[in-house]
Amino acid sequence: MPLTPLDIHNKEFTRTFRGYDEDEVNEFLDQVIKDYESVIREKKELEEKVAKLEEKLGHFNNIEETLNKSILVAQETAEEVKGNASKEAKLIIKEAEKNADRIINEALSKSRRVAIEVEELKKQAKVFRTRLKMLIEAQLDMIENDDWDDLFEINLDDMEDSSEDIEFSNQES
Repeated sequence: MPLTPLDIHNKEFTRTFRGYDEDEVNEFLDQVIKDYESVIREKKELEEKVAKLEEKLGHFNNIEETLNKSILVAQETAEEVKGNASKEAKLIIKEAEKNADRIINEALSKSRRVAIEVEELKKQAKVFRTRLKMLIEAQLDMIENDDWDDLFEINLDDMEDSSEDIEFSNQES
């Protein structure tokens, strides 16, 4: 067990005939007591300081551990968010591709229908043109026919006689 300042103060030495000077020994012991008390006080202060520092260190270690856990959680969350965003982006791209395919297919189908309609209209236009041409040619043939000339040569007197003949034949019937 270490000595205390009181132990040093109360220490009694045996006296001998030619021993040490008692005042000098007491003076030296007083100095040792003071120094020893100072060292003990300093040691106690340092122990208290160490305890406080250890407490702070424990607190900072807890904070560090909490921060490390928070960082790990943040990294995991970031990875999860990143993964979810990637999945969502892929789904959006697939949906857009489906829509694009649908739009393209609809456009192609409409284009085919329009092309068929155009071909049908071309056929109808050709038929109409042919019929119109035939009708015009028939009309031209009628105009160019000699029957018109015969009509211009008929007299009105002849027409009256023929109209009487027509009336007479109607009455007989």
